[in-house]
Amino acid sequence: MHIISWNVNGVRAVVKKEFFESVKYMNPDILCIQETKAQDNEVAKALSPLENFSLASNSANKKGYSGTATLSSTKPLTIKADIGIEAHDTEGRVLCTEYENFYLVNVYVPNSGQKLDRLEYRKQWDKDFLDYLKNLEKKKPVIACGDFNVAHKAIDLKNDKSNYNKTAGYTQTEIDGMNNFIADGFVDSFRMLHPDEVVYTFWSYRFKSRERNTGWRIDYFLVSQSIKDKVKEVTVFSDIMGSDHCPIGLKIDF
Repeated sequence: MHIISWNVNGVRAVVKKEFFESVKYMNPDILCIQETKAQDNEVAKALSPLENFSLASNSANKKGYSGTATLSSTKPLTIKADIGIEAHDTEGRVLCTEYENFYLVNVYVPNSGQKLDRLEYRKQWDKDFLDYLKNLEKKKPVIACGDFNVAHKAIDLKNDKSNYNKTAGYTQTEIDGMNNFIADGFVDSFRMLHPDEVVYTFWSYRFKSRERNTGWRIDYFLVSQSIKDKVKEVTVFSDIMGSDHCPIGLKIDF
């Protein structure tokens, strides 16, 4: 099974940038997208050419903001949006699809803000989201994928020293959040297979960041411990353009 995760930074914009050709090239069984920046009907319209997939989407109450969508070649057994906590459930950030052997959680984790004004909220989010995943895991193994908005270790961003505790995505609070996912049994599948490889999934649109490869690895496939040995391949498609993030892919045997 091949699962792709991609923060598209606006679904209506990305479909005009060779998006469908990129999807065809990657050939996923399931495609998880984050930051749709559109309402459900707009998401459906933008993605309508992908007619061989069934679509589920979760849009934010605020128009043109956040949002997730999951496209599956096999219809999911169940689809559930959000995590059941009012404070977290208005921004369309979580979409869970259930399959025979696993739950797939598509997530767009809140950014802590340019001035770190959402850092306390983010700390609570990480805790509550981990509880939500562990609860799902009682029934079936979990694959959580998406934009986690954190570079876990120094290897995961170009300029670690200048960003540490100053920039959203690389504060100790956020690093601790990812540490807690790992400590509680979730496996960073890319790092499991590529412990020393320097690779990024996000580049700011400013300062020619992509051209200079001044990036961050903030997109992940976290998998339950019980299925880590089924992971065959994790790919970072850094040459695929269209967004400030590139897609990542997980191949797993079930």
